[in-house]
Amino acid sequence: MKSILFSLVLLLSVLKLDAQSDTIATNMGDVIMTPVLHATTVLEWDGKTIYMDPYGGAEKFEDFEDADLIFITHAHGDHLNKETLGGLNLDATTAVVPQSVADEMDGLDFHEVIILENGAEKEVEGIRVKVVPMYNLPNDETARHKKGWGNAYVLDMGGKTFYFSGDTEDIPEMRNLENIDFAFVCMNLPYTMTVDKAADAVIEFGPKVVYPFHFRGKDGFSDVEKFKSLVNEGNPNVEVRLRNWYPE
Repeated sequence: MKSILFSLVLLLSVLKLDAQSDTIATNMGDVIMTPVLHATTVLEWDGKTIYMDPYGGAEKFEDFEDADLIFITHAHGDHLNKETLGGLNLDATTAVVPQSVADEMDGLDFHEVIILENGAEKEVEGIRVKVVPMYNLPNDETARHKKGWGNAYVLDMGGKTFYFSGDTEDIPEMRNLENIDFAFVCMNLPYTMTVDKAADAVIEFGPKVVYPFHFRGKDGFSDVEKFKSLVNEGNPNVEVRLRNWYPE
């Protein structure tokens, strides 16, 4: 029996290592952060399970509880992925989305949909949510992501703040962020921004920890090691954590 228990503990430890989950202490218990794919992230905290931009197929969420909350940044298919969402149990799930996403959610039976626009602040399930812009530069008719079309989110969970960039470039609203504990920042061309621009913005707004994610672009993967080196040189107070966002 002891041998079986030891084997189970060892297996669970290996699975946790493979998933590269991080345990983050807050004033109200730990947040367990698990990278899933691209921009998709799962946060578990205070008895709640939160999916950020679920993508890649419902099977990727089989090891997690059904989502209490799902945040979607914008309506592109690697963020609003209706195939993935359609395979999830959404009976008790609240979605937090911009209007542009709500307009394309036909056929998805969420328990509740909360529509928030840039600048909004709202408490949802004990999480203080602040919405900040995400957009390309120049913000004109050529932009893949126009200002106001999508949302980046800052979540306050137990006194720790988590910034999820959505698809954005090096915009003033990101550079002006303050008191961010954990930042999840995109970097892939031609859709968002270069590694250099992402690093320069992070150096300026100075989160305590930054995770480069959403770094697969048209020509492959961005150089996250270069990003880490640039940030370490420019602002040594920022810890760069590299995790496996592309396990396949």
